[in-house]
Amino acid sequence: MAQPSQPTVPELYERIQQAVLAIRQATDLRPAIGLILGSGLSALADDMATSATLPYSTIPFFPHSTVEGHRGELVLGHLDGCPVVVMRGRFHFYEGYTLEQTTFPVRVMQALGAHTLIVTNAAGGLRPDWRVGDLMRIVDHINLPGMAGHHPLRGPNDPRLGPRFPAMTDAYDAELGALAHALAAEIGLRMHDGVYAFLAGPSFETPAELRLLQHLGADAVGMSTVPEVIVARHGGMRVLGLSMISNIATPDAPPANHEEVLAAGEAIKPQFTALIKRLLRRLSATTPG
Repeated sequence: MAQPSQPTVPELYERIQQAVLAIRQATDLRPAIGLILGSGLSALADDMATSATLPYSTIPFFPHSTVEGHRGELVLGHLDGCPVVVMRGRFHFYEGYTLEQTTFPVRVMQALGAHTLIVTNAAGGLRPDWRVGDLMRIVDHINLPGMAGHHPLRGPNDPRLGPRFPAMTDAYDAELGALAHALAAEIGLRMHDGVYAFLAGPSFETPAELRLLQHLGADAVGMSTVPEVIVARHGGMRVLGLSMISNIATPDAPPANHEEVLAAGEAIKPQFTALIKRLLRRLSATTPG
C-alpha cells in the first residue's frame, strides 16, 4: 500500500514571500527601519502610531517566542515619524529553533522594505569598570557557535537573498554608530564601544568561560543578535547593534539571573526610549516614509 506523501516545506525564499503576503493583508505600510527589541526593552513599541500588530502565531513560518520578557508580536507603524517594523521579542537557538528559524523575521523585515536594522539586547558586561544600565555600541562580534558549525547561512545559498560568502569586516555600520554615540551624549547616556560575544545558552557562563571571553577581547556576552546581524548583512541591510549591560559578568561577580536582566531593562527604559526616538527622527529626515 502506497504511503501518503508528506507535505513539502517551501524553500526559504517562498516562505519569506508567504509571510510578507500575510502581513500585507493587515497593512500596506512599507517600513524603512527594522527594530529587534530584546529582554526588558519591548516597551518602546508602546509609543508607536500603530498600523498593525500581529502575534507571531498568525504569521506563516514564524516561530513562537517562549522567553519571559518577550511579547511575541510584530508591530508595524510610525515611531517619531519614521516607518518601522518592530519585533517585540526575538527567537533564540537555545529554544530549540534552527538558526535559519531564529533569523527568518530579519529576512521578512527586509522583504517588507526595511533597509536598516537596529538590533538590541541585554548582555553581561565583561569589563569590571562598566555599570549595570550602561549601553554598548557593538563594533564587532565573536560568533563562537558559528565557529563550531552552527551558522545561520549554513546550507545552499539563494542568490536572491544574498551572496554565498558575505564579508563581516564591516558588519556594524560606523556612521550609524557615530550618530548613536552623539545622541547618547546629548541625553547624558553612558555608552561604550565594544565587542559582543555570542554563546548558545541557555545557561549563564562559568568563571572559566568568562575569563576565556575576556582573553579573546570580548567586552559583553549574550545569547542572541549575532545570527540576526549576519543575515541582515547577507541581505545588504545596514546594522546598528546596541547592548544594554544588564549585569556585570566578570569571573568574580555574583551569579547572573534573568530577573535582574528584566529589572535592568525597566530601569534604563526612559533613556533607551529617548535615544531610539532621537535616532529615528534623524533617520526619518533622510528616509521617505
